[in-house]
Amino acid sequence: MPIVCGGMNKQRNIKFIGKADEVSLGPDTVQQALPLKHIEQVDPFLLLHHFNKDIEPGGPALDVAPHPHRGFEPVTFLFEGEIRHRDSRGNEGYLKSGDVQWMTAGMGIVHSEAADKEWVAEGGKMNLIQLWVNLPKRDKMMQPAYQDIKSENIPVYDNHEGFTARVVAGTFNDLTGPAATRTPLNAVHGKLEKGKEVNLPVEKNHSALVYVLDGFLEFNDKHQASSGFIAIFENEGDLLNIKAKQDTAFLLLTGEPINEPMATYGPFVMNNQTEIMEAIRDYQTGKMGMLTY
Repeated sequence: MPIVCGGMNKQRNIKFIGKADEVSLGPDTVQQALPLKHIEQVDPFLLLHHFNKDIEPGGPALDVAPHPHRGFEPVTFLFEGEIRHRDSRGNEGYLKSGDVQWMTAGMGIVHSEAADKEWVAEGGKMNLIQLWVNLPKRDKMMQPAYQDIKSENIPVYDNHEGFTARVVAGTFNDLTGPAATRTPLNAVHGKLEKGKEVNLPVEKNHSALVYVLDGFLEFNDKHQASSGFIAIFENEGDLLNIKAKQDTAFLLLTGEPINEPMATYGPFVMNNQTEIMEAIRDYQTGKMGMLTY
């Protein structure tokens, strides 16, 4: 019998399972699980990139030049490695394995991310997710905010039967994550041992997806997904059934849909094309701040 986490009564069906696309990101490539060919978003989640590479001593390594954002929240989950962050609001972050960076771009911010130089000199595994979370219209022009969330401040649920869950945002089994979010959502980094089965709780009004970081999962005793695959669920029901065919690490994301018009252009996510043009102009005229590389 599966381990039941919380009081639930209806299992969600699978809507879609697909493999992430490999896309270029500057000199690097990443696995892009959102958006995919037929799926623009899983509201409120807009983009999911997975960077997972062995870095040789001395590099090259992750190095993203200064670039702008407006209208959403870029989030970095760093599973392995070390990263330096700088932005036009004067924030500087140093992320180590297990840390999370939750940035609210709001009216506009310019930032850069790069592997720590001392870490690059030694080399190692760089494994991270970058997630874009949409903001509702009321918050798209709010003042930017930055949260540097250390691993030791992320609560961990452990059922002592092969399942653990790091609760980054929202709630999971009476644990509350440290990330402050502008929309109701849950972000959980889970690990499930081979042969174990679990039912994960989901709010009835939330969209839900699972991205497999490493390993092999089975859903509802019939659908399967291995490393680099995303599983998107129907919106009816309040539990997700998963079974590990191998030791598996995954990211569980659920969120209340915003259900608003959306217009996008590169790093800008707004509600209409006029707002996109304003974002481009504001960036070009320096209203989002400057950051020298």
